[in-house]
Amino acid sequence: MTLIDTRTPNPKSFIAGSTGDWEVIIGMEVHAQVTSESKLFSGSSTAFGNPANANVSFVDAGMPGMLPTINIECVRQAVRTGLGLKAKINKRSVFDRKNYFYPDQPPGYQISQYKDPIVGEGVVALDMNGDQVEIGIERVHLETDAGKLLHDQHPNMSFVDLNRAGVALMEIVSKPDLRSSEEAKEYLAKLRSILRYLGTCDGNMEQGSMRADVNVSVRRPGGEFGTRCEIKNVNSIRFAGQAIEFEARRQIDILEDGGTIDQETRLYDPKAGETRSMRSKEDAQDYRYFPDPDLLPLEFDDAFVSALADGLPELPDEKKARFISDFGVTPYDAMVLTLDRETADYFESVVAFGGAKRDGKAVANMLNADVAAFANSQGLAIWETHLQPSQIAGIVDLMAAGTISSKGAKDLLQVIIAEEPEGEPAEIVERRGMKQVTDMGAIEAIVDEIIAANPEQVEKVKAKPTMIGWFVGQAMKASGGKANPQALNELMKNKLGIE
Repeated sequence: MTLIDTRTPNPKSFIAGSTGDWEVIIGMEVHAQVTSESKLFSGSSTAFGNPANANVSFVDAGMPGMLPTINIECVRQAVRTGLGLKAKINKRSVFDRKNYFYPDQPPGYQISQYKDPIVGEGVVALDMNGDQVEIGIERVHLETDAGKLLHDQHPNMSFVDLNRAGVALMEIVSKPDLRSSEEAKEYLAKLRSILRYLGTCDGNMEQGSMRADVNVSVRRPGGEFGTRCEIKNVNSIRFAGQAIEFEARRQIDILEDGGTIDQETRLYDPKAGETRSMRSKEDAQDYRYFPDPDLLPLEFDDAFVSALADGLPELPDEKKARFISDFGVTPYDAMVLTLDRETADYFESVVAFGGAKRDGKAVANMLNADVAAFANSQGLAIWETHLQPSQIAGIVDLMAAGTISSKGAKDLLQVIIAEEPEGEPAEIVERRGMKQVTDMGAIEAIVDEIIAANPEQVEKVKAKPTMIGWFVGQAMKASGGKANPQALNELMKNKLGIE
C-alpha cells in the first residue's frame, strides 16, 4: 500500500531533537470485537468470563471437515460501523486465509479479508482544542480472533484457552494521519465513542474487546515517511499515548546517533514505560493470503445497506451540534456530555423532565461540575450514580426560581448525595430551611452591620472598588450563605457609593 501524506506539518506537534525538529507519524490498526452473541463462523458463545475452553465448537478448534458458516449479525454490525464512519460500503467482499502457525490458532490460519474488505475509506473527526482534525480510515474488515496462551498455570507447560478463537473482530485501519500522542489518544476515545453509540462494540479495552496496534515512525518535518515500528496489542488509551512518546523518542535518538530503524513489531511494557522488540515485522506476502475455499464471496444489495442506515442512532458529532444549537451549551460542555450515549440521554432527561424545557446551560454546568466530581470520586459515570434526573431537574428549578443560590444548590446536592439519596429537592429545602433570603429588609440589616463594623475597609473599597468582593463575602457568611447574591451585591454597591 502506498502511503499518502494528507497533513500539513504543524510546528506545535514537532519533537525537539539534538539536531533539530522531528515529526512523528502514527497510524492505528484497532481490533474491535463485534457485539454479537455468537462467533463469526460458529454458534459458540462470545460471553466474557466463562471458564477456559467453555466457548469452543469443533469449528473453533479446527477439527477436520468442519466448515465455517457466516454469522449475518456480524456482517450487519460491520456495515453499521462503516456507515458510522462515513465510509464506503463494499457490497462485495472476500474472505481470505491469513496463514501462520501458533498454538492459539488451531486451524493454522486466520480467516480475514485482504484485498476486498467489507468497508472502504471513511473518516473520524477530532476536536483538538478547537481545531478540527480529520483522520482518514483506510478500511474496515472482518476477521476471526485467536485464542490465548496461559504461561503461569504450570511450571513446565503453557496452557491455551480457545474461548476467544473465532470471535468476530473488526479491524479498523487508519491512514497515517495522526501527528502526536494527544491526537492518537483522542482518536481512540472518539472511535470508541462511535462504536458504543452504534452498539457494534462495547469498547471495553480492559477485557480485550478493543485493542490497538500502533504504527510509529519519525521524519524531518514534511520529509519522506520513515521506517515504522508496530506496537502490538495496546489495551489502554493512556498506554497508547505513553508508548508513542517513548517509541518516537527512541527512534529519534537512534537516527541522531547515525543509526537506522529496523522495521519490527514491539510490545509496550507499562511498568517500565518502554517498548521492547518482539519480532521482525511481517509483510503481507509473509502470510500467503489466498481466498478461503470454504467461503463464497460475501455479497449484499443496496436495500440491505439502506435498511441498516435507516436504523442508525444519532452519533456523537451530530448530537454535539444539536446540543449547541438547541440547548445553548458551550462546545466544550457539548463534547463532554456526548462522550457516551448514556450521559447524553441523562442530560436530555434532566432538561425535559416533567415536560419542561430547562436552561440547558444551567443543567450542563451542574452535571459537568458538581455531579461529575461526585461521580468521579466513586469511579462511576454520571448516569451510573444514584442521582436521578428528577433530582437534578428539581435543583435547577429551585435555582431558576431564586429559591436557592448557586451555593445553596451545591449544599442541597451534598445533602442528597450523603444524607437523603431519595429526597425530593423542594421538600428538603423547605424542611431544612435552606431557602435563599430575598427579604431586602433582612439583607439591608446585614449590610449595615458589616459596613459599620469595618470603617477601614470602607475607605479601602472606595479607593479600590474591586475590593467590594470582601464585603459581599462577609455578608454572605453573616447570612449563612442564604442571601441572594445579586441583591446583596447591588445593595452593597449602593451603600458604599460605588458605581
